[in-house]
Amino acid sequence: MAVPAPLTPLSKLPDFDPRKVPVLGVDNHLPPVPQGHLLPDALRQRFRDPPVWQPEIRDEPIWVAREPVPASVLIAVVLRTCPTVLLTQRTAHLSSHSGQIAFPGGKQDAEDPDIVSTALREASEEVGLAPNLVQVMGTLPTYRTGSGFIITPVVGLVSADFLPAPNAFEVEEVFEVPLAFLMDPANHRRHVIVAEGVRRDWLSMPYVDGRAERFIWGATAGMLRNLYRFLQV
Repeated sequence: MAVPAPLTPLSKLPDFDPRKVPVLGVDNHLPPVPQGHLLPDALRQRFRDPPVWQPEIRDEPIWVAREPVPASVLIAVVLRTCPTVLLTQRTAHLSSHSGQIAFPGGKQDAEDPDIVSTALREASEEVGLAPNLVQVMGTLPTYRTGSGFIITPVVGLVSADFLPAPNAFEVEEVFEVPLAFLMDPANHRRHVIVAEGVRRDWLSMPYVDGRAERFIWGATAGMLRNLYRFLQV
């Protein structure tokens, strides 16, 4: 059987701007995760005794011809009065997912004891979050990106006293978005584009924090959607 040619990444398509792709729909027919389920004790209990559930999004159309690369990200829930999620704006010169909003994370190194250690190491390198400041609760199912990474999302709690120290080479900015906003499908927008004969679907979760619009989309939005499904069951 012939192997299909790799696709062009969405971000490299001529004149592609995810902000300008029409919104196909908004998932405001789905219920938000109840506020009580987003509190620290409830989150810990959910990971200790997980429900039977299925992730909604597992794979993106592949646009690289290489063996899959194991990687992980840290979904860091900051323990504020209203919990938030720590996110980064990647610098524009990076070769992969440049300029996009992402979780701290990256590919697994040979020296990493396990995939959870990868997420903690990357968070330390990218935003100065020491591993001992993260209470790891568990992981979500893997997510395969079009760039060939098999990502394990690691979910952990972080003290509100943490002060980011971003790596200027990789991280343009560190910011937080309320967990309740991200866990409300009324803020989940669906987009579709057909390019190179292939239909590509993705979600966006634009958040305005008073300074700028944080356009969360692609793999980051997909993993957040899976977290929503995990917490909503």
